[in-house]
Order: sequence, then structure tokens, then C-alpha cells
Amino acid sequence: MSRVAFRLRVRPDCIEAYEEAHRRVWPEMLQLLKDVGITQYSIFRRGVDLFLFLHVDDFERAWNVLDKHPVNQRWQQAMKPLFEPLTELEGGERFPMMKEVFYLE
Repeated sequence: MSRVAFRLRVRPDCIEAYEEAHRRVWPEMLQLLKDVGITQYSIFRRGVDLFLFLHVDDFERAWNVLDKHPVNQRWQQAMKPLFEPLTELEGGERFPMMKEVFYLE
């Protein structure tokens, strides 16, 4: 099981809408995340910066399945207007990935 972290940025005028959407994540979206092997998924926010952390067996495989699934496609369309454009992506990245430098179990 891999621990994965990345960051995103919500638009300043969309913070409340973003948080409201995550208070009411669709049950079918939650099940889909579990079905692709994502567990212990947390999103933290400070100002407009989001830090996302999750456990997953294979991040790329999970996201490839999510990309093609109609439930996730609808969710992404609903969320897309709330985000700042992704910047600082390194070659082949979907998200600005964080490097784990310390872990205490």
C-alpha cells in the first residue's frame, strides 16, 4: 500500500462551495474511490491551498479507472470550476505530487 500526497488550489471565491461539496460527496463517488483501492483519503485546506493524502495500491491504475468512469467524470465536471489551473507539473504528472521525506508509524 502506497501513501500518496499532492496539492491543489481552490479559487478564493469558491472555498465555501468546495467545502460544501465535500460535506455531501455522492455515495456512488465514495464507493468508486473504494472500488479502485483508495483508502484513508484526507483533504486538508489552508486558505486556498489543498493538501490531499491517500493510501492506494497503484495510484496510476486507480486514476486511469477513475478517468473513464461516468460517476467520476460527472464529479470532475462539477469540481473543475472551483479550482485554479494546475501549474508546476513535472513530466507525466496528473497532479503536483508531494515527495514523502518522513513517516512515523
